[in-house]
Amino acid sequence: MKRTGICPKCGSRDLVRVPDDAHRYLANSICITKLVTVERVPVGRYVCCDCGYVENWVETRRDLDRIKGAFG
Repeated sequence: MKRTGICPKCGSRDLVRVPDDAHRYLANSICITKLVTVERVPVGRYVCCDCGYVENWVETRRDLDRIKGAFG
């Protein structure tokens, strides 16, 4: 959906991007837990407003690299 602008389930183009909200505790984030700290990696949500299908995306290369370093 992020790349095509089309819902893969129903074909709709009525999509909305819901950004991660930094003001909510850990919101949609992926958490990387260290010995003393927790790092947040924000996750953007793409929602089809026709069928309700949702995709979550880590949206930057830097954040993907951080996840890979922590879990890969």
